[in-house]
Amino acid sequence: MTFLRKYVQRHPVRTQRFLEVLPGVISWSLILFPIWGSFVVPSLVAYYIIIFAVYWLYRSITLAVLSVSAFFTIRASSAYDWIGELKQKFPKRYRQVHHLIIIPTYKEPLKTLDKTLESLTQQTFPLKNLHIMVSFEDREGRPAREKAKKLIKKYQDKFGHLLTTFHPDIEGEVKGKSSNTAWGARQAKRILIDQKELPLEKFTVTSEDADARFHPSYFSAITYEFLTLKNPYNVVWQGAVMFYNNIWEVPAPIRVLASMFSVFQMYILKRADRLINFSTYTTTLKHVVEINYWDTDVIPEDYRLFFKSFFAKKGEFYVRPIFLPIYADAAQAKTFWETMVNQYEQLKRWAWGVSDDAYIIKMFILSEDIPFTKKFIRVLKTVEDHFLWPVHWFAVTVAAFFPTLLNPHFSRTALGHNLSQVTSTLLTLSLVSLLIIFIIDALSRPAKPNGRSILSYITQPLEFVLLPVIGFFFSALPGIDAHTRLMLGKYIEYRVTEKV
Repeated sequence: MTFLRKYVQRHPVRTQRFLEVLPGVISWSLILFPIWGSFVVPSLVAYYIIIFAVYWLYRSITLAVLSVSAFFTIRASSAYDWIGELKQKFPKRYRQVHHLIIIPTYKEPLKTLDKTLESLTQQTFPLKNLHIMVSFEDREGRPAREKAKKLIKKYQDKFGHLLTTFHPDIEGEVKGKSSNTAWGARQAKRILIDQKELPLEKFTVTSEDADARFHPSYFSAITYEFLTLKNPYNVVWQGAVMFYNNIWEVPAPIRVLASMFSVFQMYILKRADRLINFSTYTTTLKHVVEINYWDTDVIPEDYRLFFKSFFAKKGEFYVRPIFLPIYADAAQAKTFWETMVNQYEQLKRWAWGVSDDAYIIKMFILSEDIPFTKKFIRVLKTVEDHFLWPVHWFAVTVAAFFPTLLNPHFSRTALGHNLSQVTSTLLTLSLVSLLIIFIIDALSRPAKPNGRSILSYITQPLEFVLLPVIGFFFSALPGIDAHTRLMLGKYIEYRVTEKV
């Protein structure tokens, strides 16, 4: 490790480029191995496929069990009287806590922002302790300023403060959510803390996607956590992001994806080893100031914030699950084809999170004051998820066909003869988790406007038959697209998911 540390310090540019190439090399190697390996080392390919099938079965069982547990925990937490608990245990102290909510936005429709602010007025926590900063992009021009005026006119008396700002294009910054959120947080801190002298130590800060809508008890639950934890300044809180806002309006393929994503976000709340803040989350303003805000030279801001915090706090930084739903929009556009493109681009942006792995691995090597096991597990789980993102579909869906199809001699061996049956059995068992996902999704979705017909109940399970095709176009393909672009140095720009 000492040698690696010295090498990274001496060759930062070369190391950065190597680590950017690495994910693409690994993912392409694992995808292509069953093809060329079937000619050269078919037995090794067979064991690779079986090991991956066992791995997939393990992940499926884990997903099924923990998502059920998370579902019931969310049900219980949603019904709990969080504000009543605050009033009883902290009758005076809870009113001293303030929540800053940053909403970075670029070309979001006014109705989307209006629904988001309207949902914040439904919070059970005192609204005068909520301070909203809507951070527009200056390059949006006049439409942004018109939206700002309308929002201020409608909501300025609803909260403690409703602030707006216009993030300018700054040389050296990457256009996107991370730089805009950092700008909005700095401006809010200048106004609320520096000018109005509100106490920094009593503020949380939330990065909220422009289409996100919190459960009414969200900020009451955050306040309870803030007041009960020994060190709330080393924590980021994550709720269950569910893509249900427009679930009944989107086409079937997008509806299936939204269902899978939503149940996965429930499950991940139960995985302390894998849980990292995503999309919409809360930490403390004091902590954000200490680490110098969000980085402005990256696109994926959530994972970067966590690992920046983790290494800055010498491993003493944690993600705490909040078992309350945060409702978000599934990808949607004006036409079916535009919706498909919209979804693909969103997933490619998510997959671009692999670009953070170079930073994460370098910090893993350079950090000397964090216990090796602690940082190894955190980094390993993240790198595993990112590196294998494009590989899963190929390994599970088509890889088992190659050894016997491309090497007839191997098909006559005992291993070759039984390979298809073994992998088929393992993958069939993993389908049990799909049934669990369907049930949890069906119980979690909001009711369909104007009711549902008998036909819609019958056809809903059939939508999941699309998963193999959906998995290729909306998991494997955007994943390998992002990996290949990073490997070739073809960096992507932030593309806002269109709203309708």
